[in-house]
Amino acid sequence: MTGSAAPAQTPSNIPSTRAILGRLRHFFTQPERLLGIVLALVLGALVLVPLFELVRETLTVQPYDRAYLPKAQPGEFTLFHYERVFAGRLSWALFYKPFFNSLVTAFAATAICLAFGAGLAWLIVRTNIPFRSFLHTLVMIPYMLPSWVMALAWITFFKNDRIGGASGAFAYFFGVQPPDWIAYGPIPIIICLSLHYYVYSYLSVSSSITSVDSQMEEAGAMAGLSRLKQFLWITAPLLLPAIGSAVVMTFIRVVGSFGTPAVLGMPVRYFVLPTQIYAAMGTRNAGDGFLLALVLVVLACLFIFINQRLIGVRKSFVTLSGKGFRNKEIDLGRWRWPLFILVILLMIAAVAFPLVLLVLQSLIKTAGNYSLSNLTLHYWIGGGGEGVDQLQSALIDNGNIIDATWNSLKLAFLTAMMTGIFGFLIGYVVVRTRGSLTSRTLELVAFLPYIFPALAFGAIYIGMFARPFGPVPALYGTFALLVLICSVKTLPFTSRTGIAALLQIDKSLEEAARVQGIGWFRRMVRIIVPIAAGGLLSGMLLSFISIMRELSLIILLVTPSTNVLAGVIYNYQNQDMPQLVGVATVLLVAIVITVNLVVRALSTKARIGAA
Repeated sequence: MTGSAAPAQTPSNIPSTRAILGRLRHFFTQPERLLGIVLALVLGALVLVPLFELVRETLTVQPYDRAYLPKAQPGEFTLFHYERVFAGRLSWALFYKPFFNSLVTAFAATAICLAFGAGLAWLIVRTNIPFRSFLHTLVMIPYMLPSWVMALAWITFFKNDRIGGASGAFAYFFGVQPPDWIAYGPIPIIICLSLHYYVYSYLSVSSSITSVDSQMEEAGAMAGLSRLKQFLWITAPLLLPAIGSAVVMTFIRVVGSFGTPAVLGMPVRYFVLPTQIYAAMGTRNAGDGFLLALVLVVLACLFIFINQRLIGVRKSFVTLSGKGFRNKEIDLGRWRWPLFILVILLMIAAVAFPLVLLVLQSLIKTAGNYSLSNLTLHYWIGGGGEGVDQLQSALIDNGNIIDATWNSLKLAFLTAMMTGIFGFLIGYVVVRTRGSLTSRTLELVAFLPYIFPALAFGAIYIGMFARPFGPVPALYGTFALLVLICSVKTLPFTSRTGIAALLQIDKSLEEAARVQGIGWFRRMVRIIVPIAAGGLLSGMLLSFISIMRELSLIILLVTPSTNVLAGVIYNYQNQDMPQLVGVATVLLVAIVITVNLVVRALSTKARIGAA
């Protein structure tokens, strides 16, 4: 009996040890691949691991839970927080009411932002409205200011005597106390958030509306459609991807906003999820706060998913093809100047009027009296005088403001430097390994911090770094934790600008240097970085400005020694020190605008020199 032996594998079918080692050597001698693995591990530890830690914290007994669970030990598994928040006697106050308030505020503000921003984009990009370049710059200014500056200005003007303290400018000039629904609550919160976040809709829609073929609108006009119907039936459907992007960005920012709801809502106990998280953390109910933060993250992810499904129903939004294309300017006729004046008035209401009010507030001796005889420079340069509040020291003598300003500048600068370096490296790996799993994973993980609401992200890092984590010591209360969380949160800015800048650099430049024997580090420093500097500088500027005005992200993390300017302003507002609120806010706005102008001037000079 003969048996059939299995055919022996030929050497060609079995990878030799030498071939395997050769492939490994080839892989590990490519800097972008090694760098990609390292960056993916670092980002995974700073983005994904904290999210898992947040989920774990909601399922474990916290130290202060022993008041409710006397037999439990901290760290044990529990569903207590889920029962307390979602099905307990206090569920309405802890979760359902703030959740409903958050949805109302976010949807209303998002709708207003979309209508306002898209309308401005259409006017400035597609019509013959006068001074379009000037208007484009003007409508961008609110993005440079903290979102809660409008709330401070609103309360300065409309404050009534309901919660004590001096009334606002409206009551002084008109002799009438504003009703509560004007001074506090959802309506002023929605208006203030809308006047800040409309910029997202403006930028997103304006960049897409330039590619809409005017011939489509002309065909609609020939069919008898009015200009409004042309926009609603022809232009708007073509802009759905841009509109969807604007809606997502605006909703996530609004639903995670803390400063404006805190200033205009908490005095009358109008809570949204971020302010409820802050209240829970302040009363030592950390487990409840972590769970509410997790709800915010899930809500943001769910909103993105629904938006993608709705936009994905229609697969074609093509407006540019091989056929003829024309982007014709729309003639506004007699409405050209009236609409220009209307936009100017809206920008005065959104930018100039709030800043003037805050400057005026910093100059009054006694709160609530806006007469010329009540003006003083005491709160700026000192000098005292009759009628001034001696408890509010002048700026030049105010250690809290000076230290907080230094902390803000230091935090913003260090964050911009760190995100600039990591954003460049991420962009380099993503572009050089385009199409690979490493590239796709790194690009996705680097963008994830953007979709997390800021205050929820702060809660995540509290849960992770309140105690030692592996080799990392407990960082809560340290300045290092502020730098770390701000760098991770603003990394999407520099990673996106880094990718965009490096996509414009041909790989052949680096290959030619490599052939000449120039090492990877020298290639980066002497060739790639100088060419990509403009894009990287833009991303670093965005990071700097974002951190200078940030409140939601760091409000749970700052301590008296690490407090920043935004935190000091919030504390002064709670302590009813309106003059110092005005001084510190004007100082913050001046720093942000000055840095922005200086960086833009340097960028322009660098581009001219390069040309």
